[in-house]
Order: sequence, then C-alpha cells, then structure tokens
Amino acid sequence: MTTPHLQDPAQPRLLAVLATGQVLGGTAVATSIAVSPLVAARLTGSPTVGGLASTAIVLGAAGAAAVVARIAQRRGRRPALTWGYLTAFVGAAGAALGTAAGSAPVLLVALVLMGSGTAVGLAARYAATDLAAPDRAGRALAMVVWATTVGAVAGPNLLGPLQGVAAGSGLEPTVGPYLLCAAAFGAALLVSWAGLRPDPLARARKRAGAPGAGPRRSGTPTWTVLRGSPPALVGAAGIVLAHAVMVGLMSMTPVHMDHGGAALTVVGFVISMHIAGMYALSPVFGWLADRFGAVPVLTGATVTLVAAAVLCAAAAPTATGLLTAGLVLLGLGWSAALVGGSALLTSAVAVTERPRVQGAVDVAMNLAGAAAGLGAGVVVAIGSYAVLGIVAAVLTVPYLLLVVRAGRSPATA
Repeated sequence: MTTPHLQDPAQPRLLAVLATGQVLGGTAVATSIAVSPLVAARLTGSPTVGGLASTAIVLGAAGAAAVVARIAQRRGRRPALTWGYLTAFVGAAGAALGTAAGSAPVLLVALVLMGSGTAVGLAARYAATDLAAPDRAGRALAMVVWATTVGAVAGPNLLGPLQGVAAGSGLEPTVGPYLLCAAAFGAALLVSWAGLRPDPLARARKRAGAPGAGPRRSGTPTWTVLRGSPPALVGAAGIVLAHAVMVGLMSMTPVHMDHGGAALTVVGFVISMHIAGMYALSPVFGWLADRFGAVPVLTGATVTLVAAAVLCAAAAPTATGLLTAGLVLLGLGWSAALVGGSALLTSAVAVTERPRVQGAVDVAMNLAGAAAGLGAGVVVAIGSYAVLGIVAAVLTVPYLLLVVRAGRSPATA
C-alpha cells in the first residue's frame, strides 16, 4: 500500500482533469450568471423577475451541493461530479428551449437545474485534495479554484458573438449563450467521466485503510462531526461568512454605481476586477496555507474582508477608484477564505466523513449567499450602500476575533 503521507502517482493527471472540467464548467456558469437576469427581465418586462433568475441559480446550487455530496459519500467523486454536470447540461438545454419559446417559467426552472454547475465547481476543489500530499493539499485545491478564472473571464466576453451566431442561424439571439452553456457542461461531463479514473475519493479511502473504499453510509450526523472538531468548525464558518459578505456587497455595487450615473462599461470593469480578485491569486493563498497553515490565511482573509467593507462604505457612487479597490479586496478576501477554510475543513475531517461534511458546508455557503443577496437589497432600500458596508464590517469582526483565538490553540494551529 502507498504510504498515506505521500502524493499518489495519479494525482497530477487527476488534477489536470479537474482543472479542465473547471475551465469548461466555469465558462458555462459565468455565462449563465451574466445573461440570465437580462433574459428573464426581457421575457417578462419585470426587473424583479430578472433578480429571481440569479436567486434560482443560487438555490439550485445549494440543492445540488447536497445531492453531489450524498453521491460522493456513497459512490465516489466521479459519479458525483458527472451527475452534477449532467444536471447542469439538462438545465442549459431547458434554458435554451425556454428562451426560444419566450417562457419565463421554463427558463427559471431550467436555471435551478443549471445551478448544479456551481455546486460541481465547488465540489471539484475538494476532489483535488483527496490524493494530494498533506503539505500540498492547499495548492492542489487552489489550482482547481484558479482554473475557474479562465471560464469566468471568457464566458461573459463571448455573449456578443454568441448572440450574433444565434441570430444568424434564425434563432432568438439570447438562445446563443445557453447553447454554449449546454456544450460546455456536456464537455465537462465527458472529461470527468472519462478522466477521473481511479476515483480519487475511493483511492484515498483505500490508502487510508478505511474499511470499505467503495460505497459508504455514515450514521454520525454532520453537525456532530463539525461540532466535534473545532478546526473544522472554524474553517466552515470562514467559508460561509466570506461568501455571504462577498455576495451582499458585490450584488449591490452595480446598483450603487448606477445611482451615480456610471456607464455599463465602467460597472463591467469594476465587476471584472472583482472577479479577478476572486480567482487569480488563489494559488498564492494555497501555497501560504501549505507553508504557514490555514488559520493565518483565514486571519488575513478576514482582515481583508473588513477593509473591503469599510472602503465600500466610504465610496460615493461616483468614486470608481475607491469602489474598484474595495471590490478587488472583497474578491481577495473571499478567495483566501475559501482556500484557507476549505483546506482547514478537509484536514480536520476524516476521509470517510469528508464528502457529506464538505457538501453540507457548500449548501450553507450557497444559502448564506442567497440570504445575503436578499438582505443586502433590503438594507440598501431602507438605509444606503454605505450602511450595507458598515453592517458587513460589523458582522465580520466577531469571526476575526474567533480565528485569532483559534490561531493560539495548538489543536487548530
């Protein structure tokens, strides 16, 4: 049997497969997020329904995360990821049909299914750590997160050409982006099904000497597992909090800038810089987590999130430079928290329990994002964008105190 602390020989190839799937899936996810609110609003003439499109994707991601985790727990990563991509493919095809038919209800249902693509992208980061050496797990996880950058940048920039191709083929122009989503999800499905051999989770269980490398069912409640491991709880809380803060502030920034009369190109630039912050430096955070530990990375992430919230609170609608700085810091804080929190969670949970615990955290992460998006709208409507920034900073400070205290604990450190 291979010594457990060494990297499995199959890890480099499996990491390449996971990264390829992320590029393909990330392209589809970014495209759907960019185009769906616009399509839904145009089909109904209601901006409110446009907002429901984004909510449908987030809720679909939360539900799919639970299913992906359950499949992984019982059957392994390969069937879990391929099921997720298949569901997203069906959703993309349904979105294309709903758009062509001018049916908003069909589109919204399809977007719920497409949310599975987001869930698979999150699950893939954990699959990257299954066979990694412990001192390289953070980098392996971060590399898969970084691969999303390619799709996140490419997808939205293809919207114009895709609509032109669809119109040239006699189709409703906005069908084009959804056809790309279907093709990308389908390709990711094939890559995962053909390439994830051996199954990384099954192999990891075998290497760890777990009784039964195949299907597994655990009777220990997920919350009990988390509560019994303070480091895992700290990591999970960091992931959920960072996602809520990021979604809340990011979702209201375009509205805030619009109040100042900002052009769409300016808004797009600020959001693109934010997305770059979310993914581009994730390998650096992975290296830091491997070199110095996940807790220092989480501490830095939390400080960055507080700074981002303060900058956003101080920025007037016309202060593009200040808003850009705030949104970049917001993306960096989210990235560091996702990498550091995921690395800490994975290292603190036994391999036999990881998939369902990881999946539960991803469900909580998506639900927190959905709640934060809705709550941010209410805060801005009642108060202002500045109030939203202050609220985000105040809510983040208690976790900063928690993670600093955790850093002083020998068990967590």
